[in-house]
Amino acid sequence: MPPTRTGDVLNWASDLDPRALEQAERTASMPFVPGPVALMPDAHVGMGSTIGSVIPTSGAIIPSAIGVDIGCGMIAVELDLTSEDLPDDLEILHRKISRAVPAGVGQGHRGQTGVSPRERRYHSFTVDRPGVPMSIKEADKAFKQFGSLGSGNHFVEICLDERDWVWVVLHSGSRGVGNRLAQQHIEKAKGLMKEFFIDLPDPDLAYLVEGTDEFNDYIQHMLWAQDYAAANRDMMMDLVLAELRTFLGEDYVHLSPTDRVNCHHNFTERENHLGRNVWLTRKGAIRAREGDRGVIPGSMGTSTYIVSGLGNAASYCSCSHGAGRRMSRSKARKSLDLQGLRDQMAGKAWNESQAKSLIDEDPRSYKDIDQVMADQSDLVRVDHTLTQILNYKGT
Repeated sequence: MPPTRTGDVLNWASDLDPRALEQAERTASMPFVPGPVALMPDAHVGMGSTIGSVIPTSGAIIPSAIGVDIGCGMIAVELDLTSEDLPDDLEILHRKISRAVPAGVGQGHRGQTGVSPRERRYHSFTVDRPGVPMSIKEADKAFKQFGSLGSGNHFVEICLDERDWVWVVLHSGSRGVGNRLAQQHIEKAKGLMKEFFIDLPDPDLAYLVEGTDEFNDYIQHMLWAQDYAAANRDMMMDLVLAELRTFLGEDYVHLSPTDRVNCHHNFTERENHLGRNVWLTRKGAIRAREGDRGVIPGSMGTSTYIVSGLGNAASYCSCSHGAGRRMSRSKARKSLDLQGLRDQMAGKAWNESQAKSLIDEDPRSYKDIDQVMADQSDLVRVDHTLTQILNYKGT
């Protein structure tokens, strides 16, 4: 779908809350934004900047536009399995995954020291990225939560594609350490706005100026957190695959992925757009240069798409990161019923005993993923359509 233009905002969303457009217009009005803000089909109101927006900046960065889950994204692996290799009842596998991958607010690994593959992987990660300043408490949190899922809309899924091949799909980010680092810099930016009497259309548009110590410190932390998030997803995926091998038995001990996609959707990178080098912030958006692989999930009970980018320059070579919310979490908790959620998840292995805590993740609180995909037919090509048969979430 070609975008519509309103002022300095290009919009690919056919279903858009007017407040999200107004929010994007405020972001586009900032003096260091050299071109239009692009809204992806899943765009909805966020903190400061619209979730599902792509924002070019020159000479400054807005920390809250990247958000507090720096590097959040998706990983998906295709396996040389079909539904014939799986039992009808996946509840045991669901329990095994929940034990291997801690989930929930503040949850992480405990009591493993010195010998676990997770610890070896984490130390290998930190050796390659020395010199990132953080407190002892933050470093301890980063280690304990490495290989853990988090809460909200973060999940592990087992899916079948249109050929009946098995995929494992996972959504997570930089966990508590990413949140803590982001909050520090957001507050620093807000403090600088007050110190220099800079008026903003929204306090959450507070920014850091390139060339300053504050900017350089943020970039260092942000890039580290992005790498941590990607490594965290890789670690969890390997933990899930190990549980799947054990679950299926000795005939599958050498099971390994035939395809693997790991992509951010909350991040900033230095890229060339608008005829210049800019800092490009994707707040709930995937990079979709020609041939870039991406994973676009819907919601609990709906489809997930494996895609390849088409390199649309108007979108800054970007696409949606999911379906996008159509109602807030608080509204979902007030207006949606548990039986409706259970009906949506019928026939799947999921956290049914925690249904009450997951009502704000009900598919009815999200946009129609099929419409979202239709809206961005000029941004990505669909390679595979996945249908979930197991969903594990943190609460």
